[in-house]
Amino acid sequence: MGTVLSISPATKKAMDADITGDSTVNDKSLKRPSMFVSLSWKKLVASSAKKSVKKVTPNPLPSRELPPSQVAQLNSENLRKTLQTEERKQRAPIPVPVPTVPTNKDTQSKNTSSVQKQDSSPSLVSPRRIVIQASTGELLRCLGDFVCRRCYKLKELNSGNVILWFRNIDRTLLLQGWQDQGFITPANVVFVYLLCEATIEDDVDNPAELQGTFQTCLYLAYSYMGNEISYPLKPFMIESNKDVFWETALSIINRLSGKMLQLNADPHFFTEVFQDLKSQRNSSEASLDR
Repeated sequence: MGTVLSISPATKKAMDADITGDSTVNDKSLKRPSMFVSLSWKKLVASSAKKSVKKVTPNPLPSRELPPSQVAQLNSENLRKTLQTEERKQRAPIPVPVPTVPTNKDTQSKNTSSVQKQDSSPSLVSPRRIVIQASTGELLRCLGDFVCRRCYKLKELNSGNVILWFRNIDRTLLLQGWQDQGFITPANVVFVYLLCEATIEDDVDNPAELQGTFQTCLYLAYSYMGNEISYPLKPFMIESNKDVFWETALSIINRLSGKMLQLNADPHFFTEVFQDLKSQRNSSEASLDR
């Protein structure tokens, strides 16, 4: 920046004297102007320094002070965020307390004594397994003896006739190709006995009527227990029983459907029926077999 200096007339004369060579005038005239110039120079330098300082130093920014309530709110929010992050990092499954079994000898002795008492009670004793064995021929003989004992009015009836009715139907179905294997097995004989025991009445006095009822029971047994999908009706039906065949079949189904299902589902019920059939053997014939 530039500064303008003003020169007084005395200073001008002194300068002219120097030029002309007048030393007296030069000495007198130079004393006062030098003081004036030096003082004015100092003032100019000081003023210029102040101006430069004012231009260089920037104005200080006003301080922003938040109210105490807002400061407390910001602090609480920051604290909450930090706690959330720490919880996410340190989150772990809560251990479930496992109940501990007391190791006291007295409690153990009491528990063992109570268990022993419970085991000795008859309600918790497992049922004894009963093993029963019988051949197919033996069960067929028992079935024939039962029918003869039930139909006591038929004096000429014997167990061989009942067995022959059964075997003739089974052989006919094999020869005609209605089945690939024989139906007569111990389990199937037990099933036939279940139907006959609930169907054949003790007041039967006609052999044809008895044969018709017995063969109706056989038809239902084949239909329920047989290996084939369907069986023909003709081998099971005789001319004298043709009218009442379906009535008897429907009556047996309505009364014995539950027991037929139970015989296949409940082993204990099957064992009971099996033992009942085996007990139908005549004592005299059994002693002769021995």
